[in-house]
Amino acid sequence: MPMIAVETQFGCLGVEEEGGAITRLAWGGQTEGDTTPLLSEAASQLRAYAEGRLQRFDLPLRVSGSEFQRAVCAAMSAIPFGETRTYGDIAHELRHPAQAVGQACGANPIPVIIPCHRVLAANGLGGFSGQGGIESKVALLRHEGAASLLI
Repeated sequence: MPMIAVETQFGCLGVEEEGGAITRLAWGGQTEGDTTPLLSEAASQLRAYAEGRLQRFDLPLRVSGSEFQRAVCAAMSAIPFGETRTYGDIAHELRHPAQAVGQACGANPIPVIIPCHRVLAANGLGGFSGQGGIESKVALLRHEGAASLLI
């Protein structure tokens, strides 16, 4: 599957395409295979986000996994730039336990584009599955102007 790598202040982000949709984002990814128009657009949008010129990604995404995993990803995608929700907020909305929501957030295959960094624990930051862990989550939240939540 083709992948394009984009250097950002959050690290090198590799975006993978399969069948006309973005299916994965990985820290430390490398450009592999032919660069498609969709991968070029994804790279352009990631650069614009990193430069503060884009607040909402507009890319076709495909999340593999259960219906619940896809529902959690849809709920995360609905969180506006610079805002946060808690695992409990999403759990209430989807009528599932917060722990299950946390596990689904941690399994998000397309972080940053599907903004799992905007989901916090009730009493703190919660976790982050991307490279750099919680430090990357804090950097993304600061970038979006949500740093006041961290004080």
